[in-house]
Amino acid sequence: MALFDKFSRLAAARRDLAGYGVNPFGVEVERVLSATEGEIAGRRTILAGTNNYLGLSFDPECIAAARAALLAEGTGTTGSRMANGTFTGHLALERELAEFYRRRAAIVFSTGYLANLGILSSLTAPGDVLLVDADCHASIYDGGRMSGAQVIRFRHNQPEDLRKRLLRLGERAADAVIVVEGLYSMLGDRAPLAALAEVKRECGGYLVVDEAHSLGVAGEHGRGVAEEAGVEADVDFVIGTFSKSLGATGGFCVSDRPELDVIRYASRPYIFTASPSPSVVASTRAALGILRRRPELRRRLWDNAGRLYHGLEALGFRLGPEPSPVVAVLLETKAQALAFWAGLIERGVYVNLMIPPATPNGTSLVRCSVSAAHEPEQIDALCAAFAELRGIAATPGHRACGADLAVASAKTSRGGG
Repeated sequence: MALFDKFSRLAAARRDLAGYGVNPFGVEVERVLSATEGEIAGRRTILAGTNNYLGLSFDPECIAAARAALLAEGTGTTGSRMANGTFTGHLALERELAEFYRRRAAIVFSTGYLANLGILSSLTAPGDVLLVDADCHASIYDGGRMSGAQVIRFRHNQPEDLRKRLLRLGERAADAVIVVEGLYSMLGDRAPLAALAEVKRECGGYLVVDEAHSLGVAGEHGRGVAEEAGVEADVDFVIGTFSKSLGATGGFCVSDRPELDVIRYASRPYIFTASPSPSVVASTRAALGILRRRPELRRRLWDNAGRLYHGLEALGFRLGPEPSPVVAVLLETKAQALAFWAGLIERGVYVNLMIPPATPNGTSLVRCSVSAAHEPEQIDALCAAFAELRGIAATPGHRACGADLAVASAKTSRGGG
């Protein structure tokens, strides 16, 4: 096979998308106006696909902290944590994360993707076993591939399937690593962590929970679904990101395991990546402090999530299994999803388009991410935009190309079928 032949299928998929007359993966946010609004194609647009759950990306305290660090320490560290890239702020953030999670220690990574890659590729090796929920993020599977461990998928949110697979491992189950997410990013459903923890206690193994989408979202103190389920003591490693509720970039792992600090010296993504810039570390520390001091943000987030979920439910849309800050609207075909997404953009609403192969079970959907910073009027405006596009969702096989999309959009805006 020639060098570039491997891309032929991808190129064909891109040509197919071009036939629909929209480019969902090349959206340019021309101006960011606030945590909930931007400008796209010259139009003021509600941002409902950013994962900015607590709305902290524009918080004055976070911006002031970032500005002060930028002036005092410069734009970047220019080195890895193992070289010159460990500043006082990095160590302080690790201490604060460990304290927040009530864990012995923490490691900070440059991105959430690298946190999964760095922990899982170091924790396991050839001869070890990773049992991974089928709907886990690509970074989790990539960490497994990098480690060389045997990766076994179990059915999404099915503790009984996990139990069967652990029992088949026999004595190897004692050292198996089980990886799940707290809140899944496609459909907004939680992991049944109480039942999963019970399986772990019965069969053995170590439990890793990626709380990327549930930090600041779930639990009495915002520590995630493990806190909400009352099973934090059963979770050996918590992995997360700063790019959602904390409004920045970066990732982390916290654990009570004394081996965590040794993993730091074995993790290639940690050793060979430049450390987070001082301004990002400073804004993240400020955001973590706000998360701890202002539980009303979490309450406002859930109020907004319920308002959107139940509003779309009342309009007759097929949604993810439960209300959460991730509200997925499931559509019959890729063509419908493309048409729906484009229609929302035309109406000043940005959400995420998700189509196969990135989605579970070949589903096509548009995904909303709710923020505590959204005003109730903005949530109502989202529902109104979705209501105008019900005609597309009700037309199986609709192919949204060129004039056809324009006709469908005009038709639905008039209240037609």
